[in-house]
Amino acid sequence: MAETIADTRRLISKPQNLNDAYGPPSNFLEIDVGNPQTVGVGRGRFTTYEIRVKTNLPIFKLKESTVRRRYSDFEWLRNELERESKIVVPPLPGKALLRQLPFRGDDGIFDDSFIEERKQALEQFINKVAGHPLAQNERCLHMFLQDEVIDKNYTPSKIRHT
Repeated sequence: MAETIADTRRLISKPQNLNDAYGPPSNFLEIDVGNPQTVGVGRGRFTTYEIRVKTNLPIFKLKESTVRRRYSDFEWLRNELERESKIVVPPLPGKALLRQLPFRGDDGIFDDSFIEERKQALEQFINKVAGHPLAQNERCLHMFLQDEVIDKNYTPSKIRHT
């Protein structure tokens, strides 16, 4: 019976030059959620967040984009991904129902500290989702990140590399 011996030699890699070390990364996807704005009055009041995307991934049609989204748009994206894709979608930050009760001593869901916490949690959520290779193929993610208006009557499909 012949014994197999594991090959433990190191792979030979080419030396790194300055362009490799300090040039742009080969593939990157940067998504920032920021600049919250509260609009409307009374029960029609809501907060929108600016979503800035920078990427060199070939699957995205725009290399830089900025759109505004509200919490319900994030909910729509999560529901679409759960319905259409085969990935496990991370949870969104909670709805903060207790913060919406009347007669609170603060501004509830419009309190600056709450908006900042939610902004950070939404940024973590969208970066986890968009970083998943299978989610990157979903049309709903591309609409969410790069289209000015989300067409909620769209036909779900995969994005093709162009």
